[in-house]
Amino acid sequence: MTMNEAVDAAPRRDAPPAAVALFRSLGEPARLAILMRLAEGEARVTDLVTALGLAQSTVSAHLSCLRDCNLVDSRAEGRSSWYSLARPELLDVLAAAEGLLAATGEAVELCPNYGRTAAGTENEGMA
Repeated sequence: MTMNEAVDAAPRRDAPPAAVALFRSLGEPARLAILMRLAEGEARVTDLVTALGLAQSTVSAHLSCLRDCNLVDSRAEGRSSWYSLARPELLDVLAAAEGLLAATGEAVELCPNYGRTAAGTENEGMA
C-alpha cells in the first residue's frame, strides 16, 4: 500500500466548522489588527481608524463581523460606541499565536500558500 492509498483509505476528519470560522475571522488582516488593538483596551471606531490607518467604513464592517461572531462587544456612551474584546480567551489565543510564530521563525511568513508572498495577501478588504 502506497502512502497516497493509506491516506485515501483513512477516515476523513473535517475540522469543526466553528473552528474554521474562528480562524477565518482571525486570519483576515484588518480583523486581526482590530482584535490586537482591542487587546490593549477598549476603543471607538475613530480610535481604530487612527491607530490602524483603515477607512471608517472598513473598520465598521469588520467590527460588525466580529460582533456577529461574539468576539467583540460594544457599549454606548453618549453618541459614541466603545468596542472591547468579548472573550478574554482571545488574549490567550493571540499570546499562543505569538509564541508559535516566535518558535517557527520566518517559516510561516515565508509559506508559499499563506505567507507574505502568497497571492492576495495585500488586500485588506472584507474576506
